[in-house]
Amino acid sequence: MSKYNPLWQHLQNNGSQSLKLSFDEIKNIAGIEIDHSFLNYKKELIDYGYQVGKISLKEKTVVFNKIAIEND
Repeated sequence: MSKYNPLWQHLQNNGSQSLKLSFDEIKNIAGIEIDHSFLNYKKELIDYGYQVGKISLKEKTVVFNKIAIEND
């Protein structure tokens, strides 16, 4: 289980096409502060139907985008 699972599940339950969260909001949802390891963990998010769009260190925000699923 990933330390960011609560955040991934929050995004999946939200269902928005795009969602911008501050570092503080992420801390409140995940129960931990975002750190450099987030860059390694973010690939797990694909399993939840999302990807990280933009990380702004200046604004202290992360944009999450829903992945378009192609049907065969």
